[in-house]
Amino acid sequence: MNDRLGVILTAMVTPFAQNGELDLREAGRIARWLVDRDNDGLIVAGSTGEGQTLDDAERNALFAAVKDAVGNSAVVIANAGTNSTRESVRAVEMAQKAGVDAILAVVPYYNKPTQRGMIAHFSAIAEATNLPIVIYNIPGRTGANMLPSTLLDLAQRHGNIAGVKESSGDLKQIGMILADRSDGFIVWSGDDHLFLPCLALGADGVVGVASHLCSREYRAMVDAYTGGSVAEAARLHASLLPLIDVLFQTTNPIAIKWAMGQMGFRVGPCRLPLDEMPDSLAQQLQPMLAAYEPAAAAAR
Repeated sequence: MNDRLGVILTAMVTPFAQNGELDLREAGRIARWLVDRDNDGLIVAGSTGEGQTLDDAERNALFAAVKDAVGNSAVVIANAGTNSTRESVRAVEMAQKAGVDAILAVVPYYNKPTQRGMIAHFSAIAEATNLPIVIYNIPGRTGANMLPSTLLDLAQRHGNIAGVKESSGDLKQIGMILADRSDGFIVWSGDDHLFLPCLALGADGVVGVASHLCSREYRAMVDAYTGGSVAEAARLHASLLPLIDVLFQTTNPIAIKWAMGQMGFRVGPCRLPLDEMPDSLAQQLQPMLAAYEPAAAAAR
């Protein structure tokens, strides 16, 4: 089960029509384009996908539309985690009915649960489904950090807790997880700029944002590193840092969603409370996009 979830996953943006409604047709087009560009899988309705602004019906329709668009050519991982255990369990059950391949569940935000509370929360989620579960640890957004011991305890208790998207930004913590994980437990870098450093520690892949644009370069970097060409991997890593830096100068997903609009997708604006792309940042990002294949010729 766990080895089928992929190396390069993209946390996909969610397109909205000009009237603010969810655009399922365009979501399918984006999903197919990303898979054609060497993504192994897609995270749907995560923070990059503005999942917190979607209602239950929208999320479930989005999960089904993306899975229908990519079929078995990529893994579809549905974000079903909330800061309520009861709501998360219900969301997991609905996502499974929508046909997704795996579940992403974030450490509960705002509540600031204890480590024991995290174990109870994720145990309830794991017991609600037979799908693989990816825990998402991002203390900068949630206000609570899942410790390595807690994560690995959960993985021991529940065979379907398949891995972690680690966005703590703490290489020491990531190294501790990698040192003590059991066979088959997957660790993805949750930060684009730490993808290569995490590979060097023994991590398995990335859940990226920049990978909307540079998934092929990420694939080349992974191939170079695993093939022993560390200098080439480092060169590719360094070449992507300016793009990554610009994308995260404002709150994600403002910049990447603007970039996807420039690439030919009808993504629409972010939903409030996220606002528009700053003009100064657009001027920095625009020249970088010429290096990536536009979507204008993709089937609509």
